[in-house]
Amino acid sequence: MASIRKEITVEVGADLAWSMLRQMDQAHKAFAPVLTDCRMEGDARIVTFASGMVAKELIVDIDDAAKRVVYAVVDGAPVHHNASFEVFAEGDGRCRIVWITDVLPHSFLEVAGPLTDAGNAALKRNLEAL
Repeated sequence: MASIRKEITVEVGADLAWSMLRQMDQAHKAFAPVLTDCRMEGDARIVTFASGMVAKELIVDIDDAAKRVVYAVVDGAPVHHNASFEVFAEGDGRCRIVWITDVLPHSFLEVAGPLTDAGNAALKRNLEAL
């Protein structure tokens, strides 16, 4: 199994960052232009990537106290995919976001790695523009 762990520091408060990340139906706004569309289907969201790839992500948990969301791709390219975002306050007007993704097969890292990097860059840019 391949694991990706990325951290970014964002120049916005943890509460503001969390308010955007916890909106499961707004992922395309948080991660634009990497994601171009997002819609809810029960407890899952259907996300469309700029490449045209579509994935169905089951929302496993939204923990407001911990500022953590967990989701898993249940219909898409990887055999296994589980990921989480967690927001940590780093003082006034700054936070750290930790994104952990586990995928199978290991070779899917070639797809997931660049998407995670692009997603982090987009998230930072979009949050800091609020």
